[in-house]
Amino acid sequence: MLRPAPKAAVPRSTQERLKATLRHDEEAMSPRMLRQSLKELQAIVDPLVSEVEGGRRAQAMMDWYASATPPHRRDLWLLMSERFVADPQHVQKAQAQFAAAVGTPDEAAAEVLYRRATVSPRRRLLQRFSANPEGVRFLVDMRAELQPQLKTDKRLLALDVEMEYMFSTWFDVGFLDLQRITWDSPASLVEKLIKYEAVHDIRSWSDVKNRLDSDRRCYGFFHPRLPGEPLIFVEVALMNEIAASITPLLDESAEPADLDKATTAIFYSISNTQTGLKGVSFGDSLIKRVVETLKQEFPRLRTFATLSPIPGLRGWLAKNAPAELVKTWERVDELAENAPERRTLMGWAARYLGEELHNGKPLDPVARFHLGNGARVERLNWAADPSAKGIKQSHGLMVNYLYDLKRLDKHRALLAQGKIPIAAAIKDLYL
Repeated sequence: MLRPAPKAAVPRSTQERLKATLRHDEEAMSPRMLRQSLKELQAIVDPLVSEVEGGRRAQAMMDWYASATPPHRRDLWLLMSERFVADPQHVQKAQAQFAAAVGTPDEAAAEVLYRRATVSPRRRLLQRFSANPEGVRFLVDMRAELQPQLKTDKRLLALDVEMEYMFSTWFDVGFLDLQRITWDSPASLVEKLIKYEAVHDIRSWSDVKNRLDSDRRCYGFFHPRLPGEPLIFVEVALMNEIAASITPLLDESAEPADLDKATTAIFYSISNTQTGLKGVSFGDSLIKRVVETLKQEFPRLRTFATLSPIPGLRGWLAKNAPAELVKTWERVDELAENAPERRTLMGWAARYLGEELHNGKPLDPVARFHLGNGARVERLNWAADPSAKGIKQSHGLMVNYLYDLKRLDKHRALLAQGKIPIAAAIKDLYL
C-alpha cells in the first residue's frame, strides 16, 4: 500500500523564530542571529537618534547585505515585512475616534490621527535607507530580487506593497527628466539600451546606431537618484505612413526618411528597465512627453501610432481556437494570400484584441498598456514580425495602436465601460 507523501512543514513566522533557541534546517539565520538583525534594523529607526546616525546605521546594514547570501537576505526581508507593522491597537483606537468624529468639527483632526496610526514603521525604515546616496538604488535592486519569491511566500507581500507605494511617490513623473538618447550619448548609456531592450533584440553596434541616428529618435525617463540609468525608454521611427512591418524599421541598409516631409511617428519599442519598479507607471506620461517634444521639432507630424507585438495571442489561440485551425497555423508562412486559414487567423486575432477582457482590462499586456493610455486598436498586420520571437508570440502578426490626440479621453472612457476602442478595419475582420 502506498503511503501518502508527508505534508511540507509550514515555515515558522519570524515571531516564532525570534522566541526559539534552535534553527530549523530550512532557515538561514539562527534565532540568535535573527534577533541581532532585528535589533540592528530597529536601531536604524530609533526615534532618539539623529538622521545622520540613522543613515550611518542604514549604510552598515547595506554593507552587510551586499555580501549576504540569498537565504540570509530573504530572512532580512521577512523581518522587515513581519516585524515593522503598525500597532493594531493604536489603529483600532484611532479608527474608532475618527468614526465618532465624522460630521463634527473634529473630523479633520481625527482623520489625520487615523492616517498617522496606520503608517507602519517599515515606511520610516525605507526612508532611512533612501537617504543614503546609493539608498534608492539599493531598495530598487532589493525589490527586484524579492519579486520571484512573492508567489511562494505571501509573508513578503507587506514589504513589497510598502516599497511599491514609496516608489510611486519617489518616482512620480514630476521628478523625472525626459532625455533624448543619441549615438553621441555616453557609451555606458548606449550599452544599457542594448541590455534592456525588451521588444526587438539589438543585434550589433550598427543596429543600435540605426535606432539612434537620422530618422530615428529615442527618449528615456531618468531620475536624479539613478543617474545614467533610464527607467523606461521608447524608440521612434519618423515616416510618411503607419508602418505595417518591423523588418524595414530594423533594416540597417534602408534609406532614411526625409525628415522635412515626415508626417508620422511610429513608436516601435517601449522597454521598462527596472524590475524593482514594477507597478510604478511611467509609460503613459513618457508617450505624452515624447509626442509634445516631437511636435515641437517636427511641426508636420500629424499621426502618432505604434507598431506593437501581440505577446499573448498564440497562447490564447491554443486555448480557445479549434484544434484543427491551431495546427494549420503552425505553417503560417506557407499560407497563400487568399487562404481561408489566413482570414480566420486574422479574425481570431481581431477578436482577441477587440473583445477579450480580464477584470475589465484588455487581456493582452501590450494592448492593456496602450489602450489604458487612450489609444485605439487601428490595424492588424500580416507577417509583420517574421522573427522567431514574433512567430512564437503571435504567428508573426503585429498591431498598430493609434494615438488620436483629440480622442484619448474618449477612448479611456469607453475602456472604463468595458468597451475596447477599435477602428472599423478591426471590426471588419470579425468572423
